[in-house]
Amino acid sequence: MNEKEQHITSIGGQAIIEGVMMRGPYKTANAVRKPDGEIICEVNENGTKSRPKICKLPIIRGCVSFVDSLVIGMKALMFSAEFMDLEEEEQSESKFDKWLEEKLGDKIKDVVIYASIVLSLFLSIGLFIFIPSIITGGIEWLFSMLEPLSGIAGTKVFTGLSEGIIRMIIFIAYLALVSRMNDIKRVFEYHGAEHKTIACYEGGEELTVDNVKKYTRFHPRCGTSFLLFVMIISILIFMLLPRFDGYVRIVQILLRMVTRLALLPVVAGLSYEVIKLAGRSKNKCIKTLTKPGLWLQKLTTREPDESQIEVAIASMKAVIPENREEDKW
Repeated sequence: MNEKEQHITSIGGQAIIEGVMMRGPYKTANAVRKPDGEIICEVNENGTKSRPKICKLPIIRGCVSFVDSLVIGMKALMFSAEFMDLEEEEQSESKFDKWLEEKLGDKIKDVVIYASIVLSLFLSIGLFIFIPSIITGGIEWLFSMLEPLSGIAGTKVFTGLSEGIIRMIIFIAYLALVSRMNDIKRVFEYHGAEHKTIACYEGGEELTVDNVKKYTRFHPRCGTSFLLFVMIISILIFMLLPRFDGYVRIVQILLRMVTRLALLPVVAGLSYEVIKLAGRSKNKCIKTLTKPGLWLQKLTTREPDESQIEVAIASMKAVIPENREEDKW
């Protein structure tokens, strides 16, 4: 099937512990290979049908999708963790763990999921908002004492560009570091299996291990590419924001952080629209814009083995709608 005839799908996924989560237009599936070799697949309705029309409007749909991805992704990770060999951890269960189980009962899983999301958000804000703002503030202070550079450091363009470059350096360095961990390497192999399976489906071929193996592990609508678009678009938007020069430096930095946090939903929404356009467009210029995201996937994906591809196929098949038109991107 040539590129013009490809069926570009809205189905996307996420690598989890020894498995793959796939999210279709109406269903979400978590497929995991248990320690005994069996593949278990949990399928749930994802509530898309019952959403109000406002959630499907441009920009807003990107914000909704971003929040959904956080919640569904964390639930998928928790589901996959249940099938790992955790006997040693169970034997050393602390008094605090037992107290939580007694007090929260069946709700403990939901509490852990949402607490993990909140913690992840705080860590992300610290890494990608707080630290770049602090470092940029320090650079501005240093440049203000150097006459040739004081004029440059006093512009909105410098502030937005400096924060954006620092943010990208932290992001790429983080990916490079975690990609060296053995457990994460395994997850990144499942990430590759997810991409190859989606590409095979889009190519119109039957979902078999041999067919999936032929496809690339790099995909233009990957979450890694989305995050890169978020950072690029944030640079452009944050360049337009005020610098709050009338305040002392620490207040300046705090106000900048608040404005950037407030605009994150807008940035996420715009990034979603850009990656949506890039995923459907055949324009060479737009294709060129997606290349940095594909290069970054060299860090976040690895070539999967056949057993991992089998898991990805099981997850993919569970979410494909009967009418292929319903999952078009």
